[in-house]
Parts: sequence; C-alpha cells; structure tokens
Amino acid sequence: MNFWRRNKRKVFVTVGLLGSGYVLYKLYNGHRQRLLDLERELERERETDELIKAQLQAHFESIQRIVDSTSLPYAMYYLLNRVSDELDHSQLTDRLKLEKDTLTSLEKIEIWENLKILNFTRLAVSLWAMTVLNLYIRVQVNILGRHLYIDTARGMGASYLLEEVDQFDRHGQVSQQVFLATADYLPKYGMVKLIHNMQMAATEVLKGKQLRDLFNTTLLQETVLQILKTFMNVGDLHHWMTYLLPEDANSYEQSMIAYSKSSDDTSVHPGVNKLDQLIGEARAVLLSAEFGNVMEVSLRSVVDALMNDVGLQSGGNPSSGVPLAKLLPRIAQMGPLLLEDPSNNRFIRIIQSLPEVELFYTLLYANTPLQFSEST
Repeated sequence: MNFWRRNKRKVFVTVGLLGSGYVLYKLYNGHRQRLLDLERELERERETDELIKAQLQAHFESIQRIVDSTSLPYAMYYLLNRVSDELDHSQLTDRLKLEKDTLTSLEKIEIWENLKILNFTRLAVSLWAMTVLNLYIRVQVNILGRHLYIDTARGMGASYLLEEVDQFDRHGQVSQQVFLATADYLPKYGMVKLIHNMQMAATEVLKGKQLRDLFNTTLLQETVLQILKTFMNVGDLHHWMTYLLPEDANSYEQSMIAYSKSSDDTSVHPGVNKLDQLIGEARAVLLSAEFGNVMEVSLRSVVDALMNDVGLQSGGNPSSGVPLAKLLPRIAQMGPLLLEDPSNNRFIRIIQSLPEVELFYTLLYANTPLQFSEST
C-alpha cells in the first residue's frame, strides 16, 4: 500500500503514455492502411482509364475503317453515276464533231458556251459533292459509332466492345441503318437542286470570260473558287445542307419503309424519335463553325491539288496560259477523277490527311454533338 501511495502517480503516467502510444500506433497504422488502399484504388483507376483510352482509340479507328470500306465507296459510286447522267456533255461534243460542216458560226459559239458552263458546273459539282459527302459520312458514322460505344459499354461491358464494333455495319438498329442511308440523300434527292444552283453560280462567274481568253493555273484556280463562293452565298446561309440531309425525318422514314417493303424486308420499322435524334445531332455538327472551317479548308486543298495537276500537264509553268476553249476538255476530265473509288482517290486521301480534319473528328468523337455545337 505504501508503494502504491508513493508511485501511483508514476503508474498512471506510465499507463497513460503506453495507452496513448498504442492509440497513436493504431491511428497511424489505420491511416497508413487507408493510404495504401487509396493508392491501390488510384492505380486501378489509372489502369481502367488506360484501358478505356485504348478501347476508345481502337473503336475510333474501327469507325474510320467502316467509312473507308463500306459507306464511302458505295456513296461515291452512286454519286459518280448521278453526276455523269445529269451533266453529260457527250451530246454537245458529238454535235460539234458530227455536224461541224453544217453548223453556223453562231451555232458553234452557242455550243461552246454551253460546254463552258456545263464543264465548269460539272467540275464544281463533283468537287463540292465529293468533299462535303466525304466529310458528312464521317460525321454520321462518328456520331453513330459513339452511340454504339456508349450503348455497348452500358449493356455488355467493355470486353465485348471491339467484337460489336466489327459487326457495326451489319447489325445496327434499324433507325441507325436509316440514318446511315442518308448518305444517299445527296445523289438521290439533293442533286437536282445542287446542280441548278451551281450552274447559276458558274454562269454568273463565267459570263465575262471569253473562250479566247488565256487561262493559267492561277486564273483557273480563282475561277473555280469564285464559283464555289458564289454558290455558297446563294439563298440562306446554310441552304447547302438541304441537299445533304432530309428536312423531315418522318417523311424520309416513310420513304425508306416503302423502299424496304419493296425489298421484301418486313422487319423494317424505324423509330422516328431515334432517327430524329441522330439527324438532329448531325445537323448540329454541320451548322457548327468548326465544320464550316473544315469544309473550307478541304475544298481549297482539293482545288490546290487539281491546279497542281493542271500545272504539270502544261509543263509545270503556272504562268503559261492557254485559251479557255482548249482548256475545257481538260476541265471535263477533272470531274470523274474527283469521284473515283476511295481506294484510288488521292483527293479523298488529301482531305483525310489534313490536320484540321483529323482534329475535327477526334473532337467530334470525344464529345456529344450538343457539347460540340455549344463549344463553337
């Protein structure tokens, strides 16, 4: 008892210190364990992020391959046939060859003037349609691919994603298939109006240019660009989009239903709401300032490439000029070159390799069209 009375204070202090040390140790150990758990969780998140990034990149590249292998070749083939049919100059050239001895001077001049307008119109229509259709198909497939990625990731998990992407163009929803079919809208429905307005633009730009006037590559380039600029300024600011997209998704849906029934496909019954959404998203992208810039850069790059070909054919001297009448056959040859199959079409490759185009589609794929539109 005497010992306890003499040392109880020391005992309490010692026990308190030992207890505090134990508590501090437990707190430190718990804190250390939480830090380790947090580091492991962050590492798992980093690994997941890397996996998602890798799958997104693989999916993005797969989407671009779909364009190159399926959507674009068919659309370009259809476009080539339609341009050839609507802007056929063989009747005029045959008349010049077969009736050259019976035609009067005024009749010959009239035919040559018609050929002048027709050939420039055909070149401008081919140039504009190839460029814009190429860009639009990539817009719609990127939009649809992003929808597919999100739907697949939510419903099946990331491990099934790449397998689904490979079957994207064969097993999509019906409304998505109808949306993809809008790539045919330009050659099927928009071509007549496009040709009419492009011909008006060509007539306006060429009215002061005589057949005997000397043309070099610089003047030809300026003329083509002026025709495109005049065409883009016809009517409303975005009138050109009516050639590319149906204004009424419901009416377009009904026409596709009728077509599918004629093909004995009784399972086709698209969802208008989904189709409205997809077309609305595509329209939002086409109306964006970014798309306008990409379209302008692409058109100018293709014109530059065409003029380089003309320069090489004239001996590589851009300052040497030839009479416009002698230049018309060369202009007539340019249109079909622009509409060649994508696998052999160097103008499409030029567009695809432009840094502005690559960045545009990367941003489009990474953002919803609404976010993309708001960012502009």
